[in-house]
Amino acid sequence: MSWMITRSAPRSEWQPLPISIAARAPSAPSPRKSAFLGALPALLALILVMLLVLAPGLANAQTAATEADPAEELLDEPQTLRVYSADDYPPFNYMDEDGVLTGFNIDVARAICLHLDLNCDIQVRDWDDLLPALASGDTDIVIASFAMTPETVVQADFTDPYYFTPARFAIRRNMEASEPTPIGLEGERIAVVADTAHEAYLRRYYQDSIITSYRTEAEARDALKSRDANYLFGDAITLAFWLNGTTSEACCEFRGAALADPVYFGPGVSIAVRRGNTVLRHDLNRAIADLRATGSFEELFLRYFPLRVYD
Repeated sequence: MSWMITRSAPRSEWQPLPISIAARAPSAPSPRKSAFLGALPALLALILVMLLVLAPGLANAQTAATEADPAEELLDEPQTLRVYSADDYPPFNYMDEDGVLTGFNIDVARAICLHLDLNCDIQVRDWDDLLPALASGDTDIVIASFAMTPETVVQADFTDPYYFTPARFAIRRNMEASEPTPIGLEGERIAVVADTAHEAYLRRYYQDSIITSYRTEAEARDALKSRDANYLFGDAITLAFWLNGTTSEACCEFRGAALADPVYFGPGVSIAVRRGNTVLRHDLNRAIADLRATGSFEELFLRYFPLRVYD
């Protein structure tokens, strides 16, 4: 029983009034409502079927949203740069006493990979197989002191040079000698290896000097040591090893500045890249420029070459 209290009479006279709680008799439904109620079972069935069809897709979408995308994870991992080199050209690329590939070229490759946030996969191949392997796609780059020549440029593209080998003069220690300019060396005896770019350079620019050509580097060096020649002209890196080694017996030293003439001594040494791979070549050029600007190349060079070749 429900109760309603009225306040039409004084408090002492309040009386509960009974309210009927009998169920209301439903009124007759309208035609529109009757149609809706009649179609309701079919509508519910359709909704159930749609849920069953869409449920796997919704579950997969939820799983994809909560799980990490493997492809995105791979993008966060450093990519690998495949590098081929040789092991028969010390100190540029060779095996050390523990059988580990090392050398100036190898350290340059690792420095570039570190700068570009790449993993380096460095492998050894025979010299004659390097450029063919690059052309066939077995490797991304070749770093083995290749220079751009008419023969190599048809097999690969090349980066900017990362080092070049200048020519230099050497003299005996404590010798009073003029600066090795064409005028300064008029009438002076110069030793050089025959049939080389260095001999051609001397005969072009030092025509007033006495140029004596020798069959081997050893013979030209002996001519300087024995005073048969006052100057020795040749490859600066090769001379640096000789001057710093035991066979020179500390007889001699560099004199004058390094000479870099691309016509005679080449444009420099570059990294070989598969033809058409301009994106990688541009990235490597950027890394080479950055490493040179920070002094990293000079540090690597001095690690392997005891004398300052370029000064």
